[in-house]
Amino acid sequence: MIVTIKDDFDADKIMRSGQCFRVVQTEYGYRFITGSHVLYMKPLTETKYDISCSRYQWNHTWKPYFDWNRNYKSIREALPESDPCLYKAASYSSGIRILRQDPWETLITFIISQRKSIPAIRSAVEALAKAAGKPVKTPYEIIYTFPMPKELSKLSLEELKSCSLGYRAPYIYDTVKAAVKTPGIMKKIGTLDDEDLLKALMDFPGVGIKVAGCTALFGYGRTSFAPVDVWISRVIDTFYQGENPFPSFGENAGILQQYLFFYAQTTKLK
Repeated sequence: MIVTIKDDFDADKIMRSGQCFRVVQTEYGYRFITGSHVLYMKPLTETKYDISCSRYQWNHTWKPYFDWNRNYKSIREALPESDPCLYKAASYSSGIRILRQDPWETLITFIISQRKSIPAIRSAVEALAKAAGKPVKTPYEIIYTFPMPKELSKLSLEELKSCSLGYRAPYIYDTVKAAVKTPGIMKKIGTLDDEDLLKALMDFPGVGIKVAGCTALFGYGRTSFAPVDVWISRVIDTFYQGENPFPSFGENAGILQQYLFFYAQTTKLK
């Protein structure tokens, strides 16, 4: 099916934005996975894509996943030129959207992400999916779903370590046990306000403020959160005299964080 996308959307930038570790470019198009759903998107023009799903799946699964109810172009165009760094970063990063990922997958993958390069994170996440996820056959390949708590609980600590998780393996092992002990916990904490959600996420083993913020932003769509990593720290120090500007960005802080993160990382702050 061919779709025309009028709002900001760039599959390649989204793949490289650091918010999701299972998006890849294949010969069949950019591959996205959410739950047991797999989507291939092949760019035809700047606005047209050949997609591998039905219109029903596009409307009910993928539009919510890509945060299609939010107009990113209008957010970008409303930014003041009086903040030259943000204005330039938003233009440079045009096309990035905040994916509405599964909260559990987001939590575990960002625990894995600590002190790892993006290629290493991708490799570990795929190893975990193959070890405990369910196979999904597409017209082109077999993909493994990201394992939910009950599925992950079948892996021993040693089996988790074999997925190249390193020192993070015990954190994930204990987080899985906590999630199995309280079924539906990720959905339950999703009803909390921003502050309490952050606290609840930080109750999981090995979860600090950055991982909790990333989970809130990318797993729960709380776009007022703007996690601070090494690249955002450099942006704050270089362009904002060491003062965190994100609290003043309001409900779109997380979106603007992604623009600044992508700009800083890919240009090395040139």
